[in-house]
Amino acid sequence: MANVLIVDDEEMVCEAVVAVGKSMGHAVACAPTLEEGLKKAGSVMFDVVFLDIHLPDGDGLNALPKIGEMPSGPEVIIITGKGDPEGAELAIKNGAWDYIEKPLSADGIKLPILRALEYRMEKATRKPATVLKRDRIVGRSPELRRSLELVAQAANTATNVLIRGETGAGKELFARAIHENSARARKNFVVVDCAALPETLVESILFGHEKGAFTGADRAREGLIKQAHQGTLFLDEVGELPVSVQGAFLRVLEGRRFRPVGGKQELKCDFRLIAASNRDLDEMAQEGGFRNDLLFRLRSMVIAVPSLRERSTDIKEIALHYMNRFCDRYEVGTKGFSAEFVDFLVAYSWPGNVRELVHTIERALSTAGNDATLFPVHLPNRIRIELARASAGNGAENHAGSKTGMMPSGDLPDLRSLLSATERQYLEALLFAVRGDMKEALRISGLSRSRLYDRLKKYKISRPS
Repeated sequence: MANVLIVDDEEMVCEAVVAVGKSMGHAVACAPTLEEGLKKAGSVMFDVVFLDIHLPDGDGLNALPKIGEMPSGPEVIIITGKGDPEGAELAIKNGAWDYIEKPLSADGIKLPILRALEYRMEKATRKPATVLKRDRIVGRSPELRRSLELVAQAANTATNVLIRGETGAGKELFARAIHENSARARKNFVVVDCAALPETLVESILFGHEKGAFTGADRAREGLIKQAHQGTLFLDEVGELPVSVQGAFLRVLEGRRFRPVGGKQELKCDFRLIAASNRDLDEMAQEGGFRNDLLFRLRSMVIAVPSLRERSTDIKEIALHYMNRFCDRYEVGTKGFSAEFVDFLVAYSWPGNVRELVHTIERALSTAGNDATLFPVHLPNRIRIELARASAGNGAENHAGSKTGMMPSGDLPDLRSLLSATERQYLEALLFAVRGDMKEALRISGLSRSRLYDRLKKYKISRPS
């Protein structure tokens, strides 16, 4: 017998889940609000939780990570409205086991319960995972943990992996983590920067060449693919691989055989492939800029690396980690962070992601010199200016009646709170103005779909009915 929880304010939905659950021999509890659902999930060891997105006191998606982190680690099945693709997409991205649409049917309730319980039984019989080696991947946020779980899975297989993420998010670190936790860890990890490959020499660099194969080939040279034999070949920014070479590489990928430029015989090579891209390869394939057949082979398994914006709770830990590394490297005393310094780090948007944060910490350390504590003044001017402009713009209305345009220092609000409050007000006004039309909201705001929904989730803002 399993314990099932249904969090939904519609009485008919609750009754349907209770009836099906009990007919299967399970104990079923109901909660009409998010608050009550979280209380019950924290007090009873539930195996499966049905969670509605639209609840009287909040968005169910916002509670999904909390429920997933409960001691029992229940499998969460999201209930979405009919024809809500955004809700279904967000449910999967946020770690839901499955999602079902209203109106619910008996089979539509029963099948997800059966599958979720089968999955839990398999998890219970697995051997405990060893500690994952993840050098320089710092943080403990739920978003990062979900990606690292996929890294652990990838390390235990030989399948091709495609890593997606923004520039500077750490895609190469994730690729190295897969390699270093795999059976190939003792062999080479060979990096191919596809964006830096000269198109006229791509095949020579990848496949190698024989002496005299072309003008200037005064000796034979081993290619990068051969260097990755029994190890891992990492194609960084694979979207930049010239279309003219993609077909040749596809043949190598399918047969693990290649012929050096000017060579007469094919050579065998046993390598594991990991590719990464900050571009939308599906869109590129539709436009003819990337081969569909190669894309299918690359994405046998896909890992999304969260941006720093998506895991802002890790910012302070990352900053401390790299501060200590730089202090050791430059042989200077350990420095502390002021509260304002941390507030500035968290409030900044970090378009360059972790890479930008690391460079910023190194520069702040250099600027601080002998100072024992880092303050906002030690940050680069561009960061301070961006935050100052945002603060000044947000506070213009409040300053309009002031002769000096200045507030007494004691009345100044916390910067992070000010930015958050203004962003929340804008999003609430935006959704009200477009009457819940998300396409129109995306057009007006200029935000990407994932970015807009991430902000709505952060501030627990629901669409107006």
